[in-house]
Amino acid sequence: MYHVDMKIKYRFKHNVYYAFTYHVVWSPKYRRKMLVEAVAEWLTTIIREACQEHQAEVPNVEVMPDHVHLLVGCDLQFGIHRLVKLIKGRSSRLLRQAFPPLTTGMPTLWTNSYFVRTVGGAPINGISQYIESQKHV
Repeated sequence: MYHVDMKIKYRFKHNVYYAFTYHVVWSPKYRRKMLVEAVAEWLTTIIREACQEHQAEVPNVEVMPDHVHLLVGCDLQFGIHRLVKLIKGRSSRLLRQAFPPLTTGMPTLWTNSYFVRTVGGAPINGISQYIESQKHV
């Protein structure tokens, strides 16, 4: 359940109100520039579907050739670490099945690491614009 107050979406679950939005960035193994065209489109779909299944809100996702930016709000008790692990695991499996060249010379699709930061009081629109602008850098 969401409650809107001055552009912040508050969630309520088990007597706790919260509003966490995370900026998450991760990249393919060896930072290879393989997330292009159909791969990028399929990856975006996988991310959005996985988030929807776990009631995570996705204001923005941008797939660059060598990394992914995700702006996401997820359930406090499910946790961002579990959501990222789920997204990376599922997307690795499905992308490698759909695009066999992604299996060549790489033991895994993604690096083990990722960057995550809460966006705090920053306006979501501002963070979303920043993520979109990364395509032009």
